[in-house]
Amino acid sequence: MPHASTPGELDGRVIVITRPAGTASAFARQVRARGGVPLLLPGLALRSGDDGAQTVLREALRRDDLLLFTSPAAVRFAAALAPLRTRATVLAVGQGTAAALRRHGLAVQAPTRQQDSEGLLDLPALHDVQGRGVALVGAPGGRGLLQQRLVDGGARLREVWVYRRTAPRLDRRHVEAVRQLRPNARVLLSSAQALANLHEGLPPDAWTRLRNAVAVASSERLEAAAREAGFRHVRRAASAMPADLLAAAR
Repeated sequence: MPHASTPGELDGRVIVITRPAGTASAFARQVRARGGVPLLLPGLALRSGDDGAQTVLREALRRDDLLLFTSPAAVRFAAALAPLRTRATVLAVGQGTAAALRRHGLAVQAPTRQQDSEGLLDLPALHDVQGRGVALVGAPGGRGLLQQRLVDGGARLREVWVYRRTAPRLDRRHVEAVRQLRPNARVLLSSAQALANLHEGLPPDAWTRLRNAVAVASSERLEAAAREAGFRHVRRAASAMPADLLAAAR
């Protein structure tokens, strides 16, 4: 597993952060502290869920046996709807999500190695879900792997969509910055939907310049998506955590 980066290791490289609009400022500070130049290029925008999300969330907190949070954004949007107090077993898809939950005083279980849906499903708490109430807290979309495996295992699944992902608004500054990228730039990828949005939203010449850079993918699935999108140089990080992505970006 890669080691965490230390100051200066990024050696002035441009590090393209594709995380949702408004969520990457702390990540950008880490890039600067390690000697890189951050470029914020959001692949997603996050919006509140529908009007019924609060009611569904409150029911899940009161009644379900297990609560599965799929991202730090899921924690943030859920906490804006209701206090995160529950007697349920709380699970997180990765360590970033787990840290967000702990800040709300929750005991949480999360995978440490494979920080994705497969890693979450390997946790002992999800080995036998027959007849148990399981709430999946996040946003619609994605592969549906969690939902399918939980339903196949006999869980009483409740989907709690506290936010939704939409395409970002890329302006001229974003496009011109991408057009200036050099091949040694690193493009950090942790969402297949964000990658698809950038492909669709950037002009063809800017998209070509982006995929001529080095992609740093947060998982095997993202690595495959990056190669399919045309990136010739792809590295795989240990997880979507900033430290792991930046370690792979060296």
